[in-house]
Amino acid sequence: MPKQVIVQSSIEGVEIIDTPIPTPRDKEVVIKVIVSGTNPKDWKYPLWKNWPHNSGDDIAGIVHSIGKDVYEFRPGDRVAALHAFGTENGSFAEYAVAPDWTTFHVPHNVSFEEAATIPAAGLTAAIALYVDLKLPAPYDNLDSAENGEDQKKLPILIYGVTSAVGAFAAKYARLSRLGPIIGVAGRAGDFAKTLVDYVVDYRNGEDALVAAVEEVLAKEGLGSKIPYVFDAISENGSLEATLRFIDPNGGTVSTVLPPKLFAKDKENFKYPPGVKEINSAVPRVHSTHKDFGYLWSRYLGRLLEDRRLKAHPYEVIPGGLNGVLTGLQNLKDGKASAVKYVYRIEETKDAPLSVQGTGGQPGKNSHPMKNFPFPVPSKD
Repeated sequence: MPKQVIVQSSIEGVEIIDTPIPTPRDKEVVIKVIVSGTNPKDWKYPLWKNWPHNSGDDIAGIVHSIGKDVYEFRPGDRVAALHAFGTENGSFAEYAVAPDWTTFHVPHNVSFEEAATIPAAGLTAAIALYVDLKLPAPYDNLDSAENGEDQKKLPILIYGVTSAVGAFAAKYARLSRLGPIIGVAGRAGDFAKTLVDYVVDYRNGEDALVAAVEEVLAKEGLGSKIPYVFDAISENGSLEATLRFIDPNGGTVSTVLPPKLFAKDKENFKYPPGVKEINSAVPRVHSTHKDFGYLWSRYLGRLLEDRRLKAHPYEVIPGGLNGVLTGLQNLKDGKASAVKYVYRIEETKDAPLSVQGTGGQPGKNSHPMKNFPFPVPSKD
């Protein structure tokens, strides 16, 4: 019988269980998983919610079956998909389920490993830049681009630019002809230089970081404050640093985590009245922003096909489902740098019923994210 991984809320181990092949609902696609990707939320969410479950969401594989209202996909199609957060049948499995509107065809010039790096990070970056920051998309202002006309400078700062989400945001920003693009990075500075116009290192301290950003803006003739910030980290001081270089009179900040829960001083942290802040939660593509999820999923396939967009660097963790715990612990321990961990499911072989690890604290349902109101996915 097919198997799937249940990530324990203590992050001390996982359980690999037998599970039947899912039956799709009307607008769902059941995918035979060839490669699963991993995200930081995959270890954080079971811990935060004290809820052991299959927390994988990045799927790349072959369509096995479709719901009665699915018309764009057929069994045998090569696809990638974003599984709906917090629902059954995630990507740490031999068979996974995704809504058809966050599923897209994988071009033959793209490997399953590459495809598995894209859904969660790619859609998070898209919803941040184009829904929340309201920046021009790559297909806007095409006439001026074709005519070689200069576009008004639209500077953006991406904090955590070498994370998968940050890197996709930088790639989109280039496609949208934004600039200058300033990336905040650390040990993966060389990779950051391939993504942005300027790299600043957060490891030099907050004062040096702010001074470096202001120096870039002055060099570009843009004053001392930046109008758009995408914070792909949203903890460990990134929120506080942003306060010092965001334009207090009309600036917009997109965060991947809610500041009220992840600021150092949660009770007193706030942006200036003139700053708009949005928590760019990607589960919205499965609830309030289904159309956006549909359009961008298809656009991702097109961008990949003509190589305007490339996948994030990846590392294959050996052992298939047996390797999931290793990947999650590496993420928890901060070992990943400019890399996405992926698993080739066929390597699972004869999986044991449980895989125990070390470290982590038992989930006590006390984490501030336990009551965070992620949108509830639709069941249609």
